[in-house]
Amino acid sequence: MTRSRGKSRAGIFNARNMARVVVAGIVVAGTPLVLAGTANAAPDEVWDQIAKCESGGRWNTNTGNGYSGGLQFAPSTWRAYGGSGSASGASRAQQIAVAERVLAAQGWGAWPSCSRKVGAKGKATPRTVTATRETSATRKTQTQVKPNTPAAPAPSLTKPGANYTVVPGDSLSKIAATKNVAGGWQAIYQRNQDVLRNPSQLRVGQQLTIG
Repeated sequence: MTRSRGKSRAGIFNARNMARVVVAGIVVAGTPLVLAGTANAAPDEVWDQIAKCESGGRWNTNTGNGYSGGLQFAPSTWRAYGGSGSASGASRAQQIAVAERVLAAQGWGAWPSCSRKVGAKGKATPRTVTATRETSATRKTQTQVKPNTPAAPAPSLTKPGANYTVVPGDSLSKIAATKNVAGGWQAIYQRNQDVLRNPSQLRVGQQLTIG
């Protein structure tokens, strides 16, 4: 949500994932994004080409290298952008639906090598895909919130030992690129999961440890 062969290829997720800026506090990963118009939407054929480049077109691949599925999602990215279970266990349509959310938030830079190789173009198109391995009743049970359950408090803005403070316009990808962080935005996210619930939702003034 980026080896792409990259570390996610959804590079979804690796250091080469210098994705486009997600403005702090504006985009929440995993939330459908409504875009005006679909005339320039990325066709499924483009996703098939990227999958062929990333994984040889094997949508169920899981080689144990930390990335899985046809578009090579890192587990943290898969979950952050709405995936359930593992990418390798999801259908092609489900993987593309998650990839569209990543595309909306990060652009084609999430798959840096393969998107350039295949000349990927087009905008993200919100998609709704029903999971094939869960019943609607199961999903309802898993996601239902009991009435009167208080919302969990927002993570603290302060962090002991932090060496970076989020400013307007920041994203993890932008910070990683500007500060030359080894491991890219994923490394920053892993170091700050105690104060970050979502890698695409930063708050101005939030303190992070970036290296």
